[in-house]
Amino acid sequence: MKRLLPFILLFGGSAFSAETEMLGFPGGYRQWTHVKSMQIRSGHPLHHLFGGVHHIYANKQALAGYKHGKFAAGSTLVLDLLDARDDGYSVSDGPRKLVAVMHKDPKKYPDTGGWGFEMFRGENRKDRTVGKDARTACFECHASQQKNDYVFSSYGAKSGSEPDSRKRKKKN
Repeated sequence: MKRLLPFILLFGGSAFSAETEMLGFPGGYRQWTHVKSMQIRSGHPLHHLFGGVHHIYANKQALAGYKHGKFAAGSTLVLDLLDARDDGYSVSDGPRKLVAVMHKDPKKYPDTGGWGFEMFRGENRKDRTVGKDARTACFECHASQQKNDYVFSSYGAKSGSEPDSRKRKKKN
């Protein structure tokens, strides 16, 4: 562990710890590229688990994966899930509910499409909710997205986050 400490400090405990093979809390993810935001409201079948405001972040490798349709080893995606505060006029972020992490490493995670999964409860960087149950806790749902390399979100014109580049007819 003493040999790993400089590495962990240098990279903020980023994607994973080789000693445990489990994903660590993704330090500095809010400085990565913001892919999209969305809200899951009451009535959605997963509201009881994932209701609230979702912010998705991608590291550089994952951003390239969105652009090319295939995520390379080293790609990391983060879902920052916050409670939704609705005052009747607007919806804003409330307290953090969880931070979910996907990290692509086909050699370490061959049974889950090459992805490792972890979730951290609230603001606690050590309270893991997935652990060794990634196959049942995460991958069973992500398997439905095999054609998108097991990723639900999209980036760019597909997701509506960039303007449509097609020329529009001018109105007279």
